[in-house]
Amino acid sequence: MKKLNVLVVDDGQSQREMLRDFLRSEGHTVTEAENGETAIKTVLNGHFDLILLDYKMPGMDGMEVLKEIKRINPEIDVVIITAYGTVETAVEAIKVGAIDYITKPIELEELLILVDRVAERRKLIRENELLRQELGKTGVSSDKIIYKSPLMAELINMASRVAISRASILIQGESGTGKELLARLIHNLSPRAHKPIIVVNCGALQENLLESELFGHEKGAYTGAASRRIGRFEEADGGTLFLDEIGELSSSIQVKLLRFLQEREFQRLGSNTNIHVDVRVISATNRDLEDQVKEGSFRGDLLYRLNVVTMALPPLKERKEDVPILINHFIDNFSKENNKHITGLTAEARDLLLKYDYPGNVRELENILERAVVIARDEYITVNDLPFKVDHLNEHARKKIPGSLRESMEELEKVLIAEAMEKTLNNQSKAAEILGMSERMLRYKLKKYDPKN
Repeated sequence: MKKLNVLVVDDGQSQREMLRDFLRSEGHTVTEAENGETAIKTVLNGHFDLILLDYKMPGMDGMEVLKEIKRINPEIDVVIITAYGTVETAVEAIKVGAIDYITKPIELEELLILVDRVAERRKLIRENELLRQELGKTGVSSDKIIYKSPLMAELINMASRVAISRASILIQGESGTGKELLARLIHNLSPRAHKPIIVVNCGALQENLLESELFGHEKGAYTGAASRRIGRFEEADGGTLFLDEIGELSSSIQVKLLRFLQEREFQRLGSNTNIHVDVRVISATNRDLEDQVKEGSFRGDLLYRLNVVTMALPPLKERKEDVPILINHFIDNFSKENNKHITGLTAEARDLLLKYDYPGNVRELENILERAVVIARDEYITVNDLPFKVDHLNEHARKKIPGSLRESMEELEKVLIAEAMEKTLNNQSKAAEILGMSERMLRYKLKKYDPKN
């Protein structure tokens, strides 16, 4: 635990000496001031992490001293010492800037807990400041968020600031932008980093299975429940629960999640016993939840509980400055994984990748480069190593003079066929159905546009 520089301000000598001796015995450095005027002079001439400030003193009272200290250095943590009967006044001091108060007669065990909390808070602030400085230099977060753009730098900076709190966070962004990576970064920057982050994809499970997944169940709660099961909320106790695709939740599960966010407790399926856990909830969606609230498919009161802090991940087309360093990062990674020596891309291949808009965002760029590294025959990735869709979409976009109507229609047809094949994982029957043509016609078109098929 970080040792603090503490200033004790109290007009009572015995009280100052008692606090001084106790805090020094815990390894902290302690300075004394017998009144407000002396305290302010001491703050001007020294560095302090924590000030224990008596509220009722002759001359300047605690409120006046507090205001002046906060004017001199807003970063100093101040704890008000007050008599039991003036707690309301201490609460007012907190509004001005004190972080907490403690009543007389002072319980030393309570004081120690408070001082340790301040030490932990200042340690986290310092660590996050160092992290922000490091991120500013490298553009790579501890969770492999690769960036250079001002948009992402601002977002990462915000993540480091909100991580210290226990507030619920809603991450919004298109598919493939890295919402889970951002959630992991926030968790790893938080005081909960020593506990797990549990990830649940709310769109991947049916309603009854998702309810059991989140809250657990008792033996016999439903057909097939052969034994008790601990849910994800219990597994995440002390840590973070990341709920991806939160917009997919059914109305009944929304009610249970809302109750947890309000009461911090829940019940397993088949049980009447309340279980209390300490879990920070981070959720994510690629949907507009406010539109869902208007439509009646998502609860407004739940949305307000989930988005105490909202963070919007920009699509890759809005952070094009990040594409070059992402390209280098993925090529290096996939070259090592596949035991290949790929040193870069040809100028034409790089030009295509830099101009593409990436509807699938970072995940799409990652998949494109993994494929390119795997099939590349030389140490440089060429245009021929890039996917069919990327090449032709960019070729079409780069044309300065439109071709004939027939050429334009063929270009569009190539794109639509490529997208249908990708969407159906190269299932020709399903792709033909999507395109509204016969399977035989699709095979003919595939052969026409790519003789290798």
